[in-house]
Amino acid sequence: MAPLEKVLYTGKTLTSSGGRNGTSRSSDGRLDIQLSSPGTLGNGTNPEQLFAAGWSACFIGAMGLAAAKMQIALPVDLAVDAEVDLGTTDGAYFLQARLNVNVPGVEREVAQALVDAAHQTCPYSKATRGNLHVVINVVEHAPVVA
Repeated sequence: MAPLEKVLYTGKTLTSSGGRNGTSRSSDGRLDIQLSSPGTLGNGTNPEQLFAAGWSACFIGAMGLAAAKMQIALPVDLAVDAEVDLGTTDGAYFLQARLNVNVPGVEREVAQALVDAAHQTCPYSKATRGNLHVVINVVEHAPVVA
């Protein structure tokens, strides 16, 4: 893959003191978080949650671009429930993901077309394509995060 022709933004963070059980802070100070390993009683978040949050936010942006091209108004309560699994296969660590997309008030076929177009243009979707198992579902209502 060739390098970018034009860099639009660079997110910079420094993670230290223990990786999954450490801290991470952005260069501009807008992100300053404690990290905890998944399944532990720690007070921090983990890389899988951060990845899910970033991908779902980016995916909604890609849906906005697709909707504009298709001349469709997206509902204000559009939601993407992203689930990122950390697991093993043959003793090696891998990720897999599901995006459950709720587009209330939009016909299912139209919602599916929006989701398909977004999955082709979202940078996170492009980065994961061929690298991890991904399932994208159009759902009637987004699951509530507990």
